[in-house]
Amino acid sequence: MEETEPMDDFFDEEEVLLENAVHCPMCDELTGHEILKEKAKGTGRDYLLKCIDCSKVHTVHLRPPPVVEIPFILTEGPTSSTSRLEIDADEMIELEDVFKEEEKLWKINQIELKNGKFAKRAEASLIARASALRSDMVRVKLTMTRGEDSEADVLIVPEETKYTAGHLIDIEGKTWRIRAIHTGRGRTLRGTVDAPDIKRMYLHEPPNPEHFAPRTPRERRQAWKEGRLGYNPNPVLPKEIVKKGVNPNNRRKKRPRR
Repeated sequence: MEETEPMDDFFDEEEVLLENAVHCPMCDELTGHEILKEKAKGTGRDYLLKCIDCSKVHTVHLRPPPVVEIPFILTEGPTSSTSRLEIDADEMIELEDVFKEEEKLWKINQIELKNGKFAKRAEASLIARASALRSDMVRVKLTMTRGEDSEADVLIVPEETKYTAGHLIDIEGKTWRIRAIHTGRGRTLRGTVDAPDIKRMYLHEPPNPEHFAPRTPRERRQAWKEGRLGYNPNPVLPKEIVKKGVNPNNRRKKRPRR
């Protein structure tokens, strides 16, 4: 799973530099906005926004979710200690999740609910306590969007892995574009984030470049050298574009000399 540089030739630069991206009620999609007015409201803020695409003016209320305190039993080798961690009440916690505490990485191995039952995943507000083991690997949660369909997945990567918004990433032979990165302090559409600091990455399937069909063996070899044929280094020459003069069945036969 390696990260590659952005392919500016294939993608719209505006999408990378989308400012103040929120859902527009008129466009019914995520669009860039101009901030007309900003006002503090309690622990959050109210924004009067104007959509860059349709000029719709609307208000967005941003409020931080309530925080709950969960006791975690942290085990490193033969020793254990208890630490109380503050987590957003609506955050989903699940087994194998990795988090950073005291400059170390920990992997959750047990979740106990307030009703005394144990669960594989649960909302933070329902958890009574949890336990975790020292770890050097990180689970990065993903939301992968293809067209109008989205699915969730997880990447298991080394602690030192970094991801950059706007770049491309290969997952199981498929290429995705990192649309945004959620760090717990909000989503960012640009910049590089360490894997342990990522709450979730949002991936979009990049548009396919214009299809290229080589017309001759020489053109095919040249395209292969330039990387325009991807993982298909020896495509079959399409029959419909074979020139009559090259097709052995239509080749003009030489007349014998008299």
